[in-house]
Amino acid sequence: MSTLSPSVAWVRDEEAPRLPPPPNMTGIAGWIGANMFPNWYNGVLSVLFLLFIAMVVGNLIDWALLKAVFVADDRTACVASPEGACWAYVRAKFAQWIYGFYPIDQRWRVNLAFLLGIGGLIPMLIPRIPYKRETVLYLLFIFPIATLILLTGGHFQFSAASWISVLVSLLIFAAIMLALSFGAGLLARGAALRIVGIVAAVVIAIMIILSVDFGLNPVETSQWGGLLVTLVVAITGIVASLPLGILLALGRRSDMPAVRVFSVVFIEVWRGVPLITVLFMASVMLPLFLPAGVNFDKLLRCLIGVALFSSAYMAEVVRGGLQAIPKGQYEAANALGLTYWQSMGLIILPQALKIVIPGIVNNFISLFKDTTLVSIIGLFDLLGIVQSGFQDPKWASPQTGASGYFAAAVLFWMFCFLMSRYSMFMERRLTTTHRR
Repeated sequence: MSTLSPSVAWVRDEEAPRLPPPPNMTGIAGWIGANMFPNWYNGVLSVLFLLFIAMVVGNLIDWALLKAVFVADDRTACVASPEGACWAYVRAKFAQWIYGFYPIDQRWRVNLAFLLGIGGLIPMLIPRIPYKRETVLYLLFIFPIATLILLTGGHFQFSAASWISVLVSLLIFAAIMLALSFGAGLLARGAALRIVGIVAAVVIAIMIILSVDFGLNPVETSQWGGLLVTLVVAITGIVASLPLGILLALGRRSDMPAVRVFSVVFIEVWRGVPLITVLFMASVMLPLFLPAGVNFDKLLRCLIGVALFSSAYMAEVVRGGLQAIPKGQYEAANALGLTYWQSMGLIILPQALKIVIPGIVNNFISLFKDTTLVSIIGLFDLLGIVQSGFQDPKWASPQTGASGYFAAAVLFWMFCFLMSRYSMFMERRLTTTHRR
């Protein structure tokens, strides 16, 4: 008779070897399985989507590369290949798309203006480069004046009426600043006087500089066009809308009834009309309200209208950021004894603007794309100059329009994509949340 051995308890005295994860859970196969085929209906949708992408990409490659015409002197080769893109037309018209009707022998001035802008923008966008305050002053004052002189030729002839209008405007501005210092108490008297003095000195200095003859040939704004006009309108609207929007947002939340009512009325009126109406008013209706013999350049009227229109939308974006700041931040600023402008500049606005970075950049991108509307009032922006090229009988072909629109779309996408990616970079850099 056999006897059973007693059971012996066994305990592992060392860690078990770590096994690799299953092959279908890692790498590309794991990502595809987790994201595209987690179940049968998502798998069906993924397959249909991939088939659609393959069809679109295949047709695009066939049209843009395989059957396209890259080199030609006229429409003949593009007509002979009616199923492919006519990149020869894009190559022939590309310089006009950039400069418009700017004189060919003077295009170096546009190139220099572009270089001056890039030279100030790159140090401003890279956080590690120092001298940010000096860069901001360059972009706000030196670059616009230099660009205006380069593109127009300078040597503006300011009449006596222009000087009187500027002096009256400065007096009104001084009265407003003194009212803020005496009545509302938002500014110290010395600070208000310094601000008035600085603004007056800057305005008078700019007018004197613009009246100097630098020996450049004058170029009317009617000769501008293409990407030049698009960038001028977009950059002016972007640069002007942010500070104006911040002031309007603060004014809408102000305790002073007059300031609050003015801000509310301004924002609601400008947000209640489409941009095309603003452009028509600035181009057609505004001269009717001006005195006889007084008129502004059409592009200047367009820039003013775009800046005011975009500032109203920017004000609501900034106001959303201000409302997202907890009340404790305002109370902490008051407890520290900070003035209104100190608390806003040092505590409230930095947090509010960080919160609404996506909304601010979204406004910038929308404004950049809305510049195409200026072609309706006779200004040839990038899209307008592309469309005008379709009328050239030398390049009339079945694919001329499609090629031009596709190239313009790629240019717009590049600018908008770069703005979007930079905003994402700034969001990641300024975030204060804890990530795993």
